Amino acid sequence: MPPAQIDSDNEKIVPGALRPKDAATLILVRRDKGEIRVLMGRRHKTMAFMAGKYVFPGGRMDPADQRLPVTSDLRPDVAVRVSRGITQSRARGLALAAIRETFEETGVILGAPTVHVPRTRAPAWQKFFSHGIVPELEHLEFIARAITPPNRTRRFDARFFMTDASHIAHVLDSAETEELLEPCWPTLSEARELDLPSITRTVLDEVEARLSDGADPSRPVPFFRFRRGKASLDHL
Repeated sequence: MPPAQIDSDNEKIVPGALRPKDAATLILVRRDKGEIRVLMGRRHKTMAFMAGKYVFPGGRMDPADQRLPVTSDLRPDVAVRVSRGITQSRARGLALAAIRETFEETGVILGAPTVHVPRTRAPAWQKFFSHGIVPELEHLEFIARAITPPNRTRRFDARFFMTDASHIAHVLDSAETEELLEPCWPTLSEARELDLPSITRTVLDEVEARLSDGADPSRPVPFFRFRRGKASLDHL
């Protein structure tokens, strides 16, 4: 049997095309003495997808993410772009998934303190709400979408959200999971020196462009995918 082919991100290339799963990523940004820093972490080397790579926190959307009631929704301009081709409840669920995954992987809780937390049967959200914080979606920006190339062992249709670190309500001493090791806040130049997946490197460029002086707030959202076996770039 011939050895499995490996792509530039050290991912196996397999015959056939899996249907991509909905996923979401959160890019937390802070400014430190004029330099932009982003929250990242190194994936465990035993992970089946992007093992050992430095990435932004994120993961698959859970059914509970779509059912969770929220008092702070996505801004209308953001909701329109995220919901392109999907329902608004699904778009909202993706944004909530990004916040939940960040909490689980890094211990960072994004939102606002409250004495009235929603009721849910989802264990992850119960742990989130146990800290007396509710997620706020109105501060999220939608900056990119990317679908994993076909013929990979894992495929995701990932939406990348971004917000300022000033919206962090609390940080736990330890994360709920060990998917991301060594959470860190590198500058953009430091991040580019890390072992990054190609899409993460591309999104870093988008982050820098959006945060540069004079950046257009209505800048279109890049959508990276493959069509007929070739890389394609559209805008939302």
